[in-house]
Formats: sequence, structure tokens, C-alpha cells
Amino acid sequence: MTIKRAVSHALLVTCAFGLSLTIATPSAAGAASSGRAAFTVTSAAFTEGGLIPKVHECTSSGTGDPRQKNESPPLAWSGAPAGAQSYALVMRDLDNNNLIHWVIYDIPPGVTSLPQNVDHAYRPSVPAGSRQIYYRGSASLYGYQGPCSPRTVNTYEFVVHALNRATLSELTSSSSTTTAARVITAASIGSARITGES
Repeated sequence: MTIKRAVSHALLVTCAFGLSLTIATPSAAGAASSGRAAFTVTSAAFTEGGLIPKVHECTSSGTGDPRQKNESPPLAWSGAPAGAQSYALVMRDLDNNNLIHWVIYDIPPGVTSLPQNVDHAYRPSVPAGSRQIYYRGSASLYGYQGPCSPRTVNTYEFVVHALNRATLSELTSSSSTTTAARVITAASIGSARITGES
């Protein structure tokens, strides 16, 4: 009997009778079982790289467009790392010095979506247990501040982070968006992103 190692991390055993038997090794079994879905985030409001609807734009741009409601878009994610103990989201304007427009954190691990129009509150009603950072800029409010670029088309990035902690207890109602983003990045064990134009 001769034994040969195949490139696919399996053992090919050839008997004297001309019969062959392939035996998977632990590394092959691991490769076969690693077919986890990628960590992704999507929105029912816009596709990747698509236009963000007016209802999600800020109301402080000075245009007076009645379609602008400053409502956060619906978001959903899947394929997060198995060790996620909570989630957080950071939204940035990539064409305006990565200005942070929204931070929501302490999203429970069983939650895999955000509804449209999350409350503008430190402790929004949905998702229960989550918290938001106060936005200081053209408007001053907790939570989401929509796209505010009436004279240019900017790219806005929404990044969902899977975190290795259940709560970011060092953040408070007075923490800044940059501090929150730094704490979130330090606790992140994986992230997924979607971008939109406005």
C-alpha cells in the first residue's frame, strides 16, 4: 500500500487492488466548514453606492426642501463574527474630512437591524438598550444627522462593527463622536460597510 498527500489537504490511499480511498484531514474538514457568509450590511432605502433618498437628508441645509426629514435609513446586517457581544454603527461623510454624522452603540447581540427613523435620543426606544452620541454641528441633536451637502454630491459611509464587549461603559451622554469612534474601533472584531451618495 502507498500513501500520498494530495494538495487539497486530504490523504489518498491506494491499495494493492487498485482501489483508492480519500480521507479528509482535520485541515480539510476545517476548510470545508469555514464557508461562513461574509459580514455584510444592506439598506432597503438605497443600494451600495446609490443615491440616499431625500427623506434621510438633514433639515438644516437651508434648502427648505419639504422632503428632507432627517430620518435615519433602515439598515440590516448578517454574517457577523460569532463572538459578537454587541454592535455599534458609525456614519461618516467621506468627502468632508470623514465628519462623523451618527454613532449608535450598545446594540444588543440579538439585534441585526435598525429601523428607519431611530429616535433622536441618548437612549432611543429601538433598539432597546442602545445609546447614541450627541452630534454637534449644523444641528445639535442625539443620534442621526443626515447628509448635508446641498452644493456637492458626497459619499456617506455606514459601518457596522461587531464588538467584543457587551457595553461601552466608558462612553457617556457627553462623549464626543471622535472619542466614541475610537472606542468602537478598539473593541471591533469585524465590520461591514455600505456607502451612499447625497
